[in-house]
Amino acid sequence: MLNNNTKLLTYLEGFVTEKRKNLFRQILKNRTRHFTVVLEDIYQQHNSSAVIRSCEIFGIQDVHVIENKYISNVSKNIAKGSQKWLSFHNYKKETNNTKTCLNSLKGKGYQLIATSPHHNSCLLHDFDITKKSAFIFGVEKTGVSNEVINNADGILKIPMVGFTESLNISVAAAIILENLTYKLRTSSINWNLTHKEEEELYTQWIEKTIKNVDKIKEHFLKDE
Repeated sequence: MLNNNTKLLTYLEGFVTEKRKNLFRQILKNRTRHFTVVLEDIYQQHNSSAVIRSCEIFGIQDVHVIENKYISNVSKNIAKGSQKWLSFHNYKKETNNTKTCLNSLKGKGYQLIATSPHHNSCLLHDFDITKKSAFIFGVEKTGVSNEVINNADGILKIPMVGFTESLNISVAAAIILENLTYKLRTSSINWNLTHKEEEELYTQWIEKTIKNVDKIKEHFLKDE
């Protein structure tokens, strides 16, 4: 016997095309929580939005946003709607939001990987992908905070051979995520979402696709 949640999902699926539902299922098979991304005090909207777009493109489901000094906003023109399909975790209520975020990620089994070109770092191509990892990107001018550096399990660096010493944060994030997610998908590591996680996200995406979904759900529950 179907429970009410299953009945509701089946009802809502009737408002979505088969092509759309199949696309959701296909994309969910390539989503991962083995890697996650942390944005610490990114004040330039176009940069945070571009990183979010890269996360969605390369299958990173969760983005953690730390707001100590600056409020993080998403530019719809740059993010191109990618933010709609991701899970955001915001840290802005504490005195030290960075510490709160890092402790939360540690508690979930992630190793903390700071991204910086200015420290004794692991080169991107040598990075060990077997562990769950949270990649932390910092404010544009100064990079990640000392709090991050002092608590990081490792520091990651993109190899550079030119005069310029650093990359724009959005470019750096795209390079790192493309490289490491490709390695992940061609490995034997269990990087996929669980069945439960897939179903939860599938339901969320179905609801986000339907116009006036709250009224439709209310009508269904009333009839039930």
